[in-house]
Amino acid sequence: MKINFQNASFKDFENVPGQDLYSTVNEFHEYLDFLRNNGHLNYRIESTSPVGPEMDLLLPGDTEITRSVCLVSNDYLGFSQHPKIKAAVIDGISRFGTGSGASPAIGGHFIYHKMLEEKIAAFYQKKEAILYTTGYTANSATLQCLLHKEDLIILDMAVHASVYEGALNTNVKTFLHNNLEMLELVLKNAQDKYRTKMVVIDGVYSQDGDLAPINEIADLTHKYGAILVVDDAHGIGVIGKTGRGVIELDNAFSKVDIITGTFSKALGNIGGYVLGEPNLIEYLKYQSKQHLFSTTATPAIFGILRAIELVDEEPEWRSKLWANINYLKNGLISAGFDLGTTASAVIPVKIGDIPKTLEAGRLLLKAGIYTNPIMYPAVSKKNARIRMNVMATHTFEQLGKVLEAFKLIDQKLKISNNHNS
Repeated sequence: MKINFQNASFKDFENVPGQDLYSTVNEFHEYLDFLRNNGHLNYRIESTSPVGPEMDLLLPGDTEITRSVCLVSNDYLGFSQHPKIKAAVIDGISRFGTGSGASPAIGGHFIYHKMLEEKIAAFYQKKEAILYTTGYTANSATLQCLLHKEDLIILDMAVHASVYEGALNTNVKTFLHNNLEMLELVLKNAQDKYRTKMVVIDGVYSQDGDLAPINEIADLTHKYGAILVVDDAHGIGVIGKTGRGVIELDNAFSKVDIITGTFSKALGNIGGYVLGEPNLIEYLKYQSKQHLFSTTATPAIFGILRAIELVDEEPEWRSKLWANINYLKNGLISAGFDLGTTASAVIPVKIGDIPKTLEAGRLLLKAGIYTNPIMYPAVSKKNARIRMNVMATHTFEQLGKVLEAFKLIDQKLKISNNHNS
């Protein structure tokens, strides 16, 4: 039976009952054509310019470049284009070449890897770190290594997909997003039933931009003998007085057992890290298969070393970022849009209707505003939204264009609260 494309999402094609592989991929191709023909395939758009507050896009079906205000990048501080960071990358490659040539255990562990392990651990007041090639792998590989069929992982329902993948080898329980009463109930019921119990949360949640109450969650987790893991991928460089993320905001450095994160957002590079107790990190370095059998990061990570330093040396970028966040948030709220509980550089405009969300994305692109329409399964079907990521390098003029574009599409689609009263 054919899938109804009008109401479909990518998840409908993960495992289609009664269809073999090529039947599914061919039907998925038809679905992408359906989105493309309606101007709603707002994914894999080709960029012809560097990451920045404005980007040159080659939109589907176009032959001319469209200059757009970019709100899809996680490069929150603009560090991917920082001249001091680019100079550090160039210097690293000049000295060490373009690759590391091997996995970490058998020849691919260089002095720059050790330097980065030490620097990111010290940044979060931890003693040891392990590096992964991506932030996604830092979560998925670590959790798969540490937890097995005798153990239990307890997840905030809104954690990143990489955490869910990391939970495939163990027992899983979830609690409603940031719901402390439900978390305690799960912990209490699991108290004597599993060998190792682990609670995993995000610091900043990537779809709503809201924050975890880390202190309260840490207290509950430890009360019931569990381990707390915090992924603060969207918090580093952005949240906290010195950019140490939500953990700094709550002064919870001593309460978080394991910290995971990525170099690919505010630090402007690529790769992931896990921080924790020295013996645990040592165990991961010899037991985590994706780390052990992956070629290590290139000498371009000299740029990450410099970026971590610049978080402290040039705090003005964080100040500029927050000025921009507040300008855009206040403008959208004044115009009647629902932003939920965001408290970070992630700003969602909640629409709740998938066809309207897709159309809003199309109209915004047409107006020169590049955003992310987000729908099921990334969020529930009733929580479809336009998600935007603010950068320190945006100007008020550029963000003013964004506000004007939202007001114009609101006249057509009636997506603000002004039309619901």
